[in-house]
Amino acid sequence: MTENRILAAFVLATVLVTAAACGRKSDLDTPYDAAVQARKDAERAGEPLPPEPRKPVADKPFILDRLIQ
Repeated sequence: MTENRILAAFVLATVLVTAAACGRKSDLDTPYDAAVQARKDAERAGEPLPPEPRKPVADKPFILDRLIQ
C-alpha cells in the first residue's frame, strides 16, 4: 500500500514539474507593451482601436531594488 502511495506521489510530482515548465520563454510584457500590441492586433483585424497607450513614466529607484538584482 505504501509503495503505491509513493509511486502515485512520484508520478504526481513529475506531472506538476512538467506542467510548471510549460510556457513562453521570454521577457515579461509590460502593460504599455501589451497595450501597443493590442492596438496593432486590432488594426490588423479591422476592429475598433483601443485608446492610445501613454508612455510609462521613468521608474524611480526603490531602496529594496538592490535585493532583487
